[in-house]
Amino acid sequence: MGVNDTLRGILDTARITVPTLVDASLGRLGAEQSDTRLRWWSQKLFRDAEVDLVVRGREHAESAGPLLVMSNHQSLYDIPALYCSVPGRLRMVAKQELFRVPLWGPAMRAAGFIEVDRQNREQAVASLRASVSHLKNGTCIWIAPEGTRSKDGRLGRFKSGGFRMALETGTPILPVAIDGTRHVLPAKGFVVQRKQRVVVTLLPQVDPTVYGVERRKELMRDVRAAIAVALGQDPTDEAHGVSG
Repeated sequence: MGVNDTLRGILDTARITVPTLVDASLGRLGAEQSDTRLRWWSQKLFRDAEVDLVVRGREHAESAGPLLVMSNHQSLYDIPALYCSVPGRLRMVAKQELFRVPLWGPAMRAAGFIEVDRQNREQAVASLRASVSHLKNGTCIWIAPEGTRSKDGRLGRFKSGGFRMALETGTPILPVAIDGTRHVLPAKGFVVQRKQRVVVTLLPQVDPTVYGVERRKELMRDVRAAIAVALGQDPTDEAHGVSG
């Protein structure tokens, strides 16, 4: 059944990708259309895989303005997990490689996802700054500060790009702990594993203006520690701390 679920997921992805590209080519793609398709896709993936999704702390996402959503990263299934858990309009900062996937990549770009070249620091910073327009429009932006998926579930070292953007814009950070998605689809895996339990914990917002630029690394450590504790991991593990 795992391979069948994988194939079904590919087909469901195509079901939102093709009309998104058509609408974009005709100049009629709206943000609400993209929102509806992304949430349908996310719920369908979890329903087909019979995932037991538990969402905690949704009240922490209730905000009159945009948020920078920062989470750990275990699996490609983190994407639907967040779309099923975080209310409001959400777009993600994604690595350049995803935008090279035929059809899916151009559809992501058309829907307002933000492309980052992890090998080019200047381009990555420029992309993050360009995403400020999304925040001004009330869109929440999801960033995975680890930059890549964890193979064993351990929280990795945090990079600074998203925190710099939070400090420059004064946008509150919503830390999110995602646990269990790697059992649905592990990093570098292909076959979906059914009937797994995924727990998404939305934590209290963190105001970056309280820290200021001079305390950026302290801000990074505090956000990382909050996620680590929610995952039941050691928040003082300096081997996987912060960088940049």
